[in-house]
Formats: sequence, structure tokens, C-alpha cells
Amino acid sequence: MKIALLGNPNTGKSTVFNLLTGMRQHVANFPGVTVDKKVGKCKVNDQEHELIDFPGTYSIYPRSKDEEVVYHSLCDTESANYPDAAIVVVDASNLERNLLFFSQIYDLQLPVVLVLNMTDVAKKKQKVCRVEGLQKVFPEAIIVEANARVGIGKERILNAISMLDKREGHRFQPETNVAEVDAISRQENETEERFKRIASHLPSIESPIIKKDSGSTKLDRILVHPVWGYAIFAVILLIIFQFIFAFAAIPMDLIDGSFADLSDWIASVMPEGVLTNLITQGIVPGIGGVVIFIPQIALLFFFLAILEETGYLSRVVFIMDRLMRPLGLNGKSVVPLLSSVACAIPGIMSARTISDWKERMITIMVAPLMSCSARIPVYTLLIALVIPNERLFGFMNLQGLVLFGLYALGTLSALAIAIILKWFIKTKEKGFLMLEMPSYKVPSPRNIVIVVWEKVRLFVWDAGKIILAISIVLWALASYGPGNRMQEAGNKAHRMYAEQGYSEAEINQHVASVELENSYIGIMGKTIEPVIKPMGYDWKIGISLITSFAAREVFVGSMATIYAVQDDGELNRPLIEKMRAEKRSDGTPVYTLAAGASLMVFYVFAMQCMATLAVVKRETKSWKWPLIQMGYMGALAYFAAWATFILLS
Repeated sequence: MKIALLGNPNTGKSTVFNLLTGMRQHVANFPGVTVDKKVGKCKVNDQEHELIDFPGTYSIYPRSKDEEVVYHSLCDTESANYPDAAIVVVDASNLERNLLFFSQIYDLQLPVVLVLNMTDVAKKKQKVCRVEGLQKVFPEAIIVEANARVGIGKERILNAISMLDKREGHRFQPETNVAEVDAISRQENETEERFKRIASHLPSIESPIIKKDSGSTKLDRILVHPVWGYAIFAVILLIIFQFIFAFAAIPMDLIDGSFADLSDWIASVMPEGVLTNLITQGIVPGIGGVVIFIPQIALLFFFLAILEETGYLSRVVFIMDRLMRPLGLNGKSVVPLLSSVACAIPGIMSARTISDWKERMITIMVAPLMSCSARIPVYTLLIALVIPNERLFGFMNLQGLVLFGLYALGTLSALAIAIILKWFIKTKEKGFLMLEMPSYKVPSPRNIVIVVWEKVRLFVWDAGKIILAISIVLWALASYGPGNRMQEAGNKAHRMYAEQGYSEAEINQHVASVELENSYIGIMGKTIEPVIKPMGYDWKIGISLITSFAAREVFVGSMATIYAVQDDGELNRPLIEKMRAEKRSDGTPVYTLAAGASLMVFYVFAMQCMATLAVVKRETKSWKWPLIQMGYMGALAYFAAWATFILLS
């Protein structure tokens, strides 16, 4: 069967999905739209069913693009996502609101399972759901209780799924279609009447509510405080970045050294030739440029998953609404902006939940300024290269502080640009924020592991394909040149340095460098060098800037390939050591504090992600907005990097 997993936001729907599917899941798009859908496999009695996790919604009648997906998938029997059955997850501690959506699904006459989730939260609120009473109100539904966060109720849900296939008669009638459901939704007071019917049944399905000051309320007095709320959020972010640098350094150094040793070992056991050079100078450094950043990517998503699981991120949305309003945004913009810290693509797509067109457009235009995970490899490499590993006040890591500063710079810039765009993008609509505060919960280890695994897998697979392909192309461009130009330049350099009494190792190093300058990639780099020289960059950095327009993280793989070709005789040296030893023609180091900081600032602002531009075009249905976005971000990156280099030189 194809089973739809449905529910209001914050009911634990994703937890139920993870409980039933485990690692047997993947992310795709709904046909024809850029809305994400999670699809997983669920096995019951040797039968494998497809479970589709739909976006959370409060009503079947759409108010946003996410809700439109649910609406058309459930109400149109011709839809590719039309399900055989549905599982609706409700918050047992908030039945009145949740049953509105469930009653709408129930009326569609789909075979349906009602999962009363978060029963532990209901008990803390002194609420008891009477399943027998609920069964009388919805006699055709299969009702089960669960606490998915701690793994309780899985077998009950699986048994309910096995019962769904045996039921006959209670199915969506083919003659019912989108037009009929739409007509129902337009009836005056339809929602009010439905709420009244639910309220009339509440005494028979739920025990009386005992009002008391809950633990969540006490915490909220601090976490959503107009002063302490912001301070606590800033401290949490600072701690996260300190942890990332403190705990990721050891495995990163180990991975870096291992790939350098691997290149050296392959070179020693394979015969000299093009294939050996391709593997040791192109493929291995390219793969190493991806794998080395897994510890930091995993830690970042680990902390973000904890913040979301606990319910704290909803509080961040609430307190940030006060700051966002004067900027032309609202609190809902925080979710796309925070999502963009992971990747701008889902961040931009999640902006469709913002109903106001102006606020949505401004959010889309500034979301790529948030430092995404693709920038982490670049930041990490450059920070380790030019920022000393020292501690401030005896406990604060300077490198972690710089990383926090780069994220803060991107965030503040996004807010500043939003103010400017507010005056250029006009609309008569007035936005609003409607938000539900979920109860605080202990994070589910299972959910956190699945989130981290999915994000790391996507990073390695998506970034890895691009970086590996570009690394091979770069190796070819760096290994060959027009005619005999490379060979002639190398022979000339060999004679010159031999006459000056250099050792054989030093001669080989200089010859490799001269040959690289006369390769195809060297010629390209020398051509653009005058443009990037004011920012403190040489032609090798310029080549990496160009290749990283495919994806920002390609910068590291490109540098690894370029220096691997140049340092042919010293493959076992880590990339950072090669970059640290790089000198200009006058003997001064290339990677000074000024040049390194300039590069970091450039990557804070530059729009270097073709996939993001494609998504912006798709979301705005015009090339106008992505071209404006690429233009203003490119200009901002160039002049900010130039100013940084001048100030620190």
C-alpha cells in the first residue's frame, strides 16, 4: 500500500515516520513542485508498504504551497501521490485542535489509523484520552495510543496497518474530486461548525483539564524574555561553534593525514604514469576534500537536531518576530534563515509557508547570506591556516570565535539587506505570525541519529559527486598545456635553478610550479589574476573561486588538486602545510592574515551555488530575482573582501 502520514505540526509525525521506517527512507520532491517529501519503507508481516511523510498542516484546505500538496494529493484521485490509506498523528494533549484536521481526513472516506501520540505529555497536563469514546465518534477509524519519541506503540501501529488492508467499503469514492472538496471549504462557517461538533464530543473522549503552571510556561518566562531570550540564543550559538572546533579537530587531522598517506602509498606501489597521477593528484585529494569535513558537518546538524527536538527553535521564531517586523520580515522568516544555515536550498523552499508575498520575497533574497554548511569546509581550512589556535580568557577558543563571527556577519548582513529590500519591494498585504509553542521534550536519540545520518549522507553524496568530477577536470587542466609550452618552461627552469646550485628536491619543486603556471589552468588563472589581485589573491586562488561557483565547498577540493599537481614529489604533506608554505615571487607568503580574512569575507557574501540560483528561479518563476541576487551578492563580496584586505594589510 501507499500510505500517507499526516498531522498538525509539532505532533511528533516525523518521529513516528522515523520509528516505522528507520534508515529505509529518502528525500525527494512531489511531482511538479519543489516541496520536499520523505518516503520510507515500512514492513508488516512480510509485506512492504510505502510511507509518505506529508508536510504538517492544520487543515486540509490550503493556505500555503505546502498545504496545497496535501490538499491535491488527498482530494484528487488522479494524483500520483493519492494514497491507499492514511495514518493521522495527533497530539493527545491537544485533542480539540488536532481533531479538526483528523475529522476532515476521516470524511474523505480513506481507510485511516488515528495515532494518539505524545501520551506522556498528555499525562503531565493531567489529561486522559478515552479511546472508547473516541471510537464511538469515529467508528470506522483504527485508533492506537503511542509515545513514539521513546519507541512506545510501534507494534500497535504496525498491527493497525495490517488491519487496513483487510478493510473494504470504507474508501474514498471515485466521484468525489477536488472541485467538490473545494466547494465544501468555501461554505461559510464550515470550520466553526466542525469545531462545535468536536467540542460537543470532548466530554466523552477527554477527562477534565486541570489548569496549572507547567514547566514549559516557567521555562518560557526566561527563554522568550524580551532581553534574556536573545542573550541565551546568542550564547547557545557561541557554545555550538566552540564545540564544533574543539571536538572536530582530532578526527579531521586524522582524516587529512590518512588521505595524504594514501596518496603517497598509491604512488609508491603503482607504476609511474598518467593513471597513477590521476589517482594520487586528482581523485584521492578530491575525495579527501569531502570526507575531512564530515566531523564538523555531523556536529553542526547534531546540535541543530537537538534544538529542534527539544522545541526550542519555535521559541526562537517567536522572539525573533519582534526583530524581523521592522526589517520587512516576520518570525516565520527565521525558519528559512535557520534552515539556510544547513543549506540555502531547503531554506528558500521553506519560505513558501510565509503567506505575505513581500516578506516571502525578501526572505528568499537574503537567505543565501546565511552561512550554509557548504561554507564550513572553506571557513575551517582558512581559519586553521591564518588564525592561531589560542584561547581567550583561558577558555574561549579563538578559532571557534572567528567561526561564530563569520556566521554573525552573514546573519547581520542578511538583516541589513532586508531593510534595503523593504523599500524596493512593494505590496499592499500585511503579514502576520501564527505560531504554536510545542511542549519541551527530551530529544529522541533515534531521530537525532537519523537526521545527522541523512544530512551527512546528502552532503557526502551531493558535494562528493561535484567535487570529484571537478577535481578530475582540474587535474587534467593542470597536467597538460598547449603544445610543448609546459615542457619547455620546465626545462628552462631546471637549467636555471641547477646553475644556481639548488638541490635536486628544490629544483623539482620549482619546475613543478613553473609547469603548473604554463598549464591550461595556469593560463586561465594568470588571465584573471589582475582582477582578483586587489583582494590579495593569486591565480591559484582565482581558479578555485571560479570552480566553486558550482558549489562553495569545491574550493577546498580545487586547492587540494592544484597543490597536489604542483607538489608532485611531496604527496604526503597535508594541504594546509602546502598552503602555509606557498610564497609569492618576492618571497612573501600568499596566505597572510589579510589574504585569509579577505577570502573568508568573500565567501560570507558570494553567491557561489548554481543549485541555489536554480531554486530561486523556480520559486519566483522568473530569472529576474536570481540575477539580481547574484549581482548584489557578487558586488558585496568583491568590495567587502577588498576592504578587508586593505584594512588588515
